[in-house]
Amino acid sequence: MSNLKYQLQGLMLRNQDGSYGVKAERKKSLLQISSQLKEGGYRLHSVHSLKPKHVDYLVTRWLDENLSAGTIKNRLSHVRWCAEKIGKASMLPKSNTGSNQAIVLDIEKRTYVPVNSKAKTLDIVKLEKISDPLVRLSLRLQQEFGLRREEAIKFRPDFAIQDSEIVLKASWTKGGRPRVVPIRTESQRTLLKEIKQVVRNGALIRADRNYIKQLKSYERQTSLVGLCKNHGLRHLYAQQRYLELTGWKAPIAGGPKSPELTQEQKASDRCARLLISKELGHSREQITVVYLGR
Repeated sequence: MSNLKYQLQGLMLRNQDGSYGVKAERKKSLLQISSQLKEGGYRLHSVHSLKPKHVDYLVTRWLDENLSAGTIKNRLSHVRWCAEKIGKASMLPKSNTGSNQAIVLDIEKRTYVPVNSKAKTLDIVKLEKISDPLVRLSLRLQQEFGLRREEAIKFRPDFAIQDSEIVLKASWTKGGRPRVVPIRTESQRTLLKEIKQVVRNGALIRADRNYIKQLKSYERQTSLVGLCKNHGLRHLYAQQRYLELTGWKAPIAGGPKSPELTQEQKASDRCARLLISKELGHSREQITVVYLGR
């Protein structure tokens, strides 16, 4: 058990406020949050180490997972409870439509405006330290095509590579929504050629492993070399595509914000966001705020 989970359990044992149902839901939610922070590369050694950046990561993740506004608000209520018990009540806005210097929330309308860009580029030196070549290829797929981790591990070139696009099976994707992503660059084509040479008709999963075992290998090896928070590779893809489609940087990357755009630019902005949302596997233009800002 991680230090954070252990301390959270102790915190809940010492503070028994609320009904049985509330306490059960609180425990389930906070322990899940602990696991999600670890998956995101945040290894908190103490519950008192909880900071706005951790809440920022969680909200971004929940929105990307297409969780309902109600679910997100419920989880935030448990985070607020925890923050109050450790003397950090001011860490979060008091309401789900409020803001402070670190976080802007508008969960009621199902929107969220991040303060800082989450985009990241693969560190080549760290990448080369990973011993499993399939894990290295999965990471490069995440960067080149904005794929989720599961999609990049289950990727099968014999099925996916079709003319000028890659096709993702429903069984690979979150929510079972198949989609296509265009092949646009020479670096993408080079990567796909390399994947075909390495795995031929297989997936980016070692022959003696199933998906779960390969996922554990991915998590272990990326953690060992310090390649964490790889969801940021999807943010990088979204911002690169936005620049390519509009001709200017995304607001979160230093580009003009929505009120600064002309009517013609706003039309281009919306078209770009709709396309990027589709390529990332979402169904709403609004979700692009998480990646691009507004």
